[in-house]
Amino acid sequence: MTSDKRKLERLEKTLGHAFRDRGLLEKALTHSSHAYESHLESPDDNEQLEFLGDSVVGLISAEFFFRAFPERSEGELSKLKASATSTLALAQLARAIKLDKAILLGRGEEKCGGRKKVSILAGAFEALTGALYLDGGFDAAKAFVCGLLESSLEPIKSNSQTINNAKSALQEICQKAGLATPVYELISEKGPAHRRTFLVEVRLGDKVVAKSKGGSKKAAEQAAAEKALKSFFGRKIKRISSEAFIIEADDLNLP
Repeated sequence: MTSDKRKLERLEKTLGHAFRDRGLLEKALTHSSHAYESHLESPDDNEQLEFLGDSVVGLISAEFFFRAFPERSEGELSKLKASATSTLALAQLARAIKLDKAILLGRGEEKCGGRKKVSILAGAFEALTGALYLDGGFDAAKAFVCGLLESSLEPIKSNSQTINNAKSALQEICQKAGLATPVYELISEKGPAHRRTFLVEVRLGDKVVAKSKGGSKKAAEQAAAEKALKSFFGRKIKRISSEAFIIEADDLNLP
């Protein structure tokens, strides 16, 4: 048995589904860089399956959170869905099932670290879900995606607030408490052009409440805002994904 065939069989075992059309699975794993280097007249990559899978993942996630939290508002459900289906979140799911090991990349993309790129990983995850939908139907795709989403439920309690934008949450909390509007200031910027590190502080009036770093000014500001929120709510804050966390409270008023 070839190495590639073993990888496909391991992936099928993880999915809990043996493909009737193995070609669909192979297509889902084929990045455009690999298809281009194959020199075929009509190179077959996973972009169409990614297009389909994007909608399938979105529908499954929407139903999953709708049924899991029937008491939540549309806004809260939208935040949960957005946090679970973001590019970063899907890339994490791809790594969790070792999809990064199975993707077929072109030599150039391989050398550039393509297996670690979140856009490639997220795209492959969506393509895989699309292939699973076509081969096994909606129920097969739903069982796969929901099985991965289950782990995100554990820290979420009924009296919690979902946050996927720390800056907006901090501003809302400060307004309700009658505090000064948060002000963000860039303190330093270091590193080569392709890998800059930004240090940002957030102040409430004259008081610096948090500092944090990030790969962009925007990311550093979000991280600083999250730190500020942690100074207010402490252990009531629990992360549920790479881009979202919850505050165990009935509302966003200060404790």
